[in-house]
Amino acid sequence: MSVDPSPRVAGDTPPRGGGSQQRAPAGRPPRGSGTSAVEVRRSARRSRTVSAYREGDRTIVLIPARMSEAEERRWVTVMLDKLAAQESRRVLGDSELTQRAERLSEQYFDGRARPTSVRWVTNQNTRWGSCTPAEGSIRLSHRLQGMPEYVVDYVLVHELAHLLVPGHGPRFWRLLEAYPRTERARGYLEGVVAAERLPHLPTAGGE
Repeated sequence: MSVDPSPRVAGDTPPRGGGSQQRAPAGRPPRGSGTSAVEVRRSARRSRTVSAYREGDRTIVLIPARMSEAEERRWVTVMLDKLAAQESRRVLGDSELTQRAERLSEQYFDGRARPTSVRWVTNQNTRWGSCTPAEGSIRLSHRLQGMPEYVVDYVLVHELAHLLVPGHGPRFWRLLEAYPRTERARGYLEGVVAAERLPHLPTAGGE
């Protein structure tokens, strides 16, 4: 899916130079589905912004020419997450969720997990997803909307696995090992929960 190169975040400010542009394949797949490679393009004209967009089956990340390799890796991760979150907000309605779940079932469970319905709900504030195996229904919390696609996919895979194994025993977790971003997605969600539990600092007016 094409995405406008709209996400832009401020980066370090290297000195301005000429107008040359260097291209360097980053060699790692983005987190959204449907793309196979990331290409980093360095530009001496770019001094303050980082941006990214989809181009066919590639993700293009534009960065300042003087950015270090460590900064490049960090900003590539940031921009991939931003694009994935943007795409989740745009395309994942209930019908898209159902199609996505069917694709994930084919990819990781040979199509054995067959949900009868997959939909967003607004009454799940303590769980990211739920499943009723007897009915084949899967429900995802609306709080996932806007999160990176790999996180939404993890929750879908988790609930699809429950169609095959209702509990959380060893067999269930072995099924989840098929999804390669399980640990990363779990870490992301744990971070969200931890952030929600942080105390709110008083504003200047309330001090």
